[in-house]
Amino acid sequence: MSTALETVLYTAKTHTVGGRTGTGKSSDGELDVKFSSPGSGKPGTNPEQLFALGYSACFIGAIQVAAGKLKVKLPEDTSVDAEVDLGKTSSGDFQLAVRLNVNIPGLEESVKRELAETAHQLCPYSRMTRDGVKVELKVV
Repeated sequence: MSTALETVLYTAKTHTVGGRTGTGKSSDGELDVKFSSPGSGKPGTNPEQLFALGYSACFIGAIQVAAGKLKVKLPEDTSVDAEVDLGKTSSGDFQLAVRLNVNIPGLEESVKRELAETAHQLCPYSRMTRDGVKVELKVV
């Protein structure tokens, strides 16, 4: 089920040439990357790394929103380590799987878990992957 946007807050614009062995850049020039296939040993990043960075940054933002809603002071060194797997399903289709390792130091385990689960409901990346990509959420 998709939900139509009522208000657009920001539009990211990029241009990519050559796919997994090409280049990509953002319209504002802040991002300019060379791509290489995972495991090729060639210089460059890959879409899975970029997705992992984007998801983890967005997820921390969602944790910050959750902390505000729950009136919890979030430690500045809160972090998320994202792992994005690229694999094949039994039918041979390419698919992603995600693990988010959430580190919120100095808080009780129950508070950490509540923040992570609330963030998982709020994060646009989490909603985008729901029902299509397996996302394992682990509080460390």
